[in-house]
Amino acid sequence: MPDRSNPGKAKHIRQIPHLVPSPPHHERNVMHAPVLVLNASYEPINICAARRALVLVLKGVAMTEEENGHYLHSARLAMRVPSVIRLLEYRRIPHQTRALSRKNILMRDRNTCQYCGKSLPSSELTLDHVAPRSRGGASTWENLVACCHPCNRTKGNQFPAEAGMKLLREPRAFSLHTSRHIMRMLGRSDAKWRKYLFY
Repeated sequence: MPDRSNPGKAKHIRQIPHLVPSPPHHERNVMHAPVLVLNASYEPINICAARRALVLVLKGVAMTEEENGHYLHSARLAMRVPSVIRLLEYRRIPHQTRALSRKNILMRDRNTCQYCGKSLPSSELTLDHVAPRSRGGASTWENLVACCHPCNRTKGNQFPAEAGMKLLREPRAFSLHTSRHIMRMLGRSDAKWRKYLFY
């Protein structure tokens, strides 16, 4: 209960500021910027968000090879945001396909509907079974594609040919080679990536 005999004191208590303010909008965007991840051998192996890259650097798991020109400001210091990081210990990458998941299917298909060709945010895309599940279609790399909701409704429980639709490309497993191709595509917007992508 506030001290009514000293209203100034009560007012002071209610107006205690936050010690750590929320980051500005532009800093939040910077934290989601893509960062190229290299193995210890300088082989490109992944892409992660700047936030994750900074955590790896601060933990001593990786080091910054290139910076993107932005800073992350905290209460005590300003950190340069990386554009490329390299793992300090070599990670063996199995020569096999990536895990079959919605995220990886959308990445393989570059967030593009494989029927109409529209590039959309992941929230506006779904996965389509080329051969419908009800007709024996399996949930495999070769039978799943990114699809917008209108095309998904149009196709329904049909094969593409039955619905008068055609795939942009034949779906294939998401291999490390495919990943590197996508990293090259993303790297076109960041010149600092290019010398690492043609490994």
